[in-house]
Amino acid sequence: MGSLDTDSAFLREFQKRFETKVKENEISAIKYWKERLDKLIAMKPEGISSLQLEMKKLSDMMSTRIETLKKG
Repeated sequence: MGSLDTDSAFLREFQKRFETKVKENEISAIKYWKERLDKLIAMKPEGISSLQLEMKKLSDMMSTRIETLKKG
């Protein structure tokens, strides 16, 4: 029975560390995209087309990142 208790404790600790790491990664990703959006918000575009171009670049970056994560 001691082995079962040890295994359970190990699994709980592993799950806790895993959840913490997932949370840290999510926070990091959100911070990155927030910084990108903040730069976009701070822009003083000459017109709507330049703003649309920057939004398209950001959208393309996000799409590329999603595809990269799906592959790996």
